[in-house]
Amino acid sequence: MSKDGRDLSFARANLLGALKERSYHFVTPTPLTHARVIARRSMAADLRDVLGWSLPFERRALEAEIVELLEAANALDSANGALKSRVRVASLGDDLFLHSAFPTTQSDAVFFGPDSYRFAAFIRGEIDGMGKRERVADIGTGSGVGGVVAAKALDKHLARAATLQIMFNDINPQAIEFAMANVLAAGGLGTALFMPGDGLSGDFTYDLIVANPPYIVDGAHRTYRDGGGDFGSAVSFAWANNAIDKLERNGVLLLYTGSAIVGGVDRFKIELEKMLRARAVDVEYRELDPDVFGEELEREEYAGVERIAVVGVVATKR
Repeated sequence: MSKDGRDLSFARANLLGALKERSYHFVTPTPLTHARVIARRSMAADLRDVLGWSLPFERRALEAEIVELLEAANALDSANGALKSRVRVASLGDDLFLHSAFPTTQSDAVFFGPDSYRFAAFIRGEIDGMGKRERVADIGTGSGVGGVVAAKALDKHLARAATLQIMFNDINPQAIEFAMANVLAAGGLGTALFMPGDGLSGDFTYDLIVANPPYIVDGAHRTYRDGGGDFGSAVSFAWANNAIDKLERNGVLLLYTGSAIVGGVDRFKIELEKMLRARAVDVEYRELDPDVFGEELEREEYAGVERIAVVGVVATKR
């Protein structure tokens, strides 16, 4: 990352620090819920309106220090006499995560939402009692939530932050910038590395990989959302297959993704378990939420699909 990129990440981390001092809190909902809520009003009245709901605001609506921090973070647009933040800020426990402003229509948008909260809960639940893990990768990191949550869970249970190394990877340069700011703001995560591009290439190996790949068929081909292939499963399958090459013996892949259920059959589960077991990998596979993104079923691409389930996969390399 360039010096300008690092400076921007520090400026954004400073913004998050100021928000923490002010006890800022916002739970990011689904895009549909977000749209319904902001349809009720046109202008922001406080911090949550500006940085949670992405509403336009008048400069005097916020403290001067916050406006200055937003400007330093290159996070303000102006139009028709009003200002609007280019970023949102979501709460997860004691941490805050920068991500793209609503609506996330850009091809390089970085999204944080209900999947992020479920992904975090999945990681925490699996790491508890997992044992020694010192080389961790968060593949397709987005806002960095997987790596941050994994680091804090490992530190809490194993007190190993001093020797922990976590690689935050994403093909989207903007995601790397957001992740760096969020990691800086979280603090105390051991050694954090940031790798743009394909995190499953090169000579690195890991004893824990966490991943939340895109799993929806997206006609706009947004990086954070488009899973490709049949019903959005291609990226999830490829990441799982490639991750096994990067795991050390007894290494674990925690894969959080979605699966389209057709005629009561989870085809992704069948193919994934077949592939992993052929590679001497023990697999635990379960539904975490039986029905998400129901609105997608109205689209032609999902003809024949009866529901989209969120699944958690624990794959241990023997």
